[in-house]
This record gives sequence, C-alpha cells and structure tokens, in this order.
Amino acid sequence: MTGEALTSIARQLSAEVAPLVFGPPVTHVYNPLEYAWDLHRSYLAKWGEGAGRVILVGMNPGPFGMSQTGVPFGDVPMVRDWMKLQGQVERPPSEHPKRPVLGLEFPRSEVSGTRLWGWARDRFGTTEGFFARFFVLNYCPLVFLEASGRNRTPDKLPAAERRPLFAACDHALRRSVEALRPRAVFGVGRFAEGRAQQALDGLEIPIGTILHPSPASPLANRGWAEQAEKQLRQQGIDLPGPE
Repeated sequence: MTGEALTSIARQLSAEVAPLVFGPPVTHVYNPLEYAWDLHRSYLAKWGEGAGRVILVGMNPGPFGMSQTGVPFGDVPMVRDWMKLQGQVERPPSEHPKRPVLGLEFPRSEVSGTRLWGWARDRFGTTEGFFARFFVLNYCPLVFLEASGRNRTPDKLPAAERRPLFAACDHALRRSVEALRPRAVFGVGRFAEGRAQQALDGLEIPIGTILHPSPASPLANRGWAEQAEKQLRQQGIDLPGPE
C-alpha cells in the first residue's frame, strides 16, 4: 500500500539525515520526522493512498508549521480541525529558546500553511475532495535555525553540507514519487521544482512549479491562491468550481 511505502521511505530518510552535521550560522536543527513522527505517520496513513494525483512538493519545514505538527505546511488549525489529525508531539533534543515546539497546542499561525491548506479547503470543500486529486510532500525534512531564531533554508547551506543532505532527499523524493505514481509533480517554489527535476530525472513525469505562499514573497501577498490556480491551469491541471 502507498501509505505504508511512504512511511518506510520517511523512516529511512529520517535515519539518513539524523547524523548530518551543520555548522554556523546554524545553531539548532530540528527533525520533525523524529519528535513529531506520530502525527507525520498519521498524515501519510490517512492521506497517502492513491495514484494519478498531483504532488505538490515544498522545500522544508518552517518553525511554525511542520516543525510543530509533522505535516508539510502544517498550520495547527488546518492539521487539527480540517485534516482531523491527532498525535503526540515530543520536543526536539536541542530546542532553540525562541522556537519552542508545542505541537497541536502551538498558538501561532503559519501563513504559508494557512494559504495552501486554506486554498485546498475553499476550492475542494473537504479533505477527501482535495486528497483525491492532490498530495503534499516536503523535499527536506529538517529545520535549520540560527542563533537569532531565524529560519535558514536548505539552499543557503554551504555546498559541503548540501551534498549529503540533498543526496538523501533526492533519493527519498524519487522513491516517494515512484510509490505514488502521480500524473504530475509541482514544486511549490523554484527551489523545490529544481530539486524535483534533479531527483526525478528519467521518470517521464511532468514537472512544473507554482508560486510559494510565503509572506516573504511580495507576489504571494497579492492573491496567492488565484495566482497558484492560474499556474496550475496553464500547466494542464484542471480544478473544480468557478475560475
């Protein structure tokens, strides 16, 4: 079953990235595939089944989303109230004092997650309606935090640190896509699209991109959902409801 395959792949990826070492300015590394495994496994088991869908691939967890819930773009209310997922979230072994992990009790909104999952809810109505046609993965499972608490994205890591990390993530993404057998893969942002192009070379699966919903993007702040839908349609993905 696809959900079981994805669970095995996530377990192996977690084990492969766990011993990697990252130097300054990174001071703390979180791996929600370890401390939030209960919720992540529930996400894969509940929504991972099904072939022929569109796979949306994010970059890596943010401190207010998947870091808290173990779910890609995992804004707490969306995970708890819309996806109806429950699970135990532990604490990272080394926790940044400015970035505590509180699981489903975390009070702060995750803007990228509210935009992406809010669009899924508004466009498809139900979780079943969305996941019948889409699935969401993250390329890299790790969170990188600087001394200030600032989130450092994987593309900003030194080349020597990126190589083993990207090798493990490329392999996991390829295996996940082989298990899911999607109709297309879309990077949420250019970084994820580029990694998908690299990891999925030779699989003959259409690869595209949509705008990342981050509030750091001026474009995303001007109607992200409308722009993402337009990009999906321009790349051959039909959506239900009015245009």
